[in-house]
This record gives sequence, structure tokens and C-alpha cells, in this order.
Amino acid sequence: MKYIRPPKGEFSENSLQVTNRLGYTTVMWSFAYEDWNEDKQPDEEKSKKKILDNLHNGEIMLLHGNSKTNTNILDSIIKEAKSMGYEFKSLDEFQ
Repeated sequence: MKYIRPPKGEFSENSLQVTNRLGYTTVMWSFAYEDWNEDKQPDEEKSKKKILDNLHNGEIMLLHGNSKTNTNILDSIIKEAKSMGYEFKSLDEFQ
């Protein structure tokens, strides 16, 4: 592992220094929405619209893997984003 995402996006100068000293690169996301609560899953159509309406170049999208909504819409999100000309790359390809 070489990248770290601060839980909840919470960090401090100290935590950044520590993770950097340990050899990690801190990466933040540029898009997230409330998808993590398994007991309060968002509507699939509204979620898909929110995700697609916020696509932008260089986006680092945070989607939680425990979300049934994300599981159900991810394939269509990827296909639609690609049809709009977006590509998906690993963080290593941005370095």
C-alpha cells in the first residue's frame, strides 16, 4: 500500500507528516456523497444523476463499497461516463 485516504477526510499537519514519513502519499477525493450508511441507502436514480452531474476531469470519486446503491448502479455509471469521453485510470497513472 502506498496511498492513504484520511478517514472521513479528517487530517492535520501532524497526521500528514506521519503518513509521509511512513512513505505514504495522502490522497483526497474530489467527489463523495452520503452512500456509506447501510441502513439509509440513497435512491439509485438520484444517486446516478448526482454522480454523473458532478463528473469532472481528474476526479477522484469516493464510493463506499458497502453501498448496495453503488453496487447496483456502478456498471451503468462507468458505461455512461465512458460514453461521455471519460477514462478511468489508477492513481499511479497520474504520477
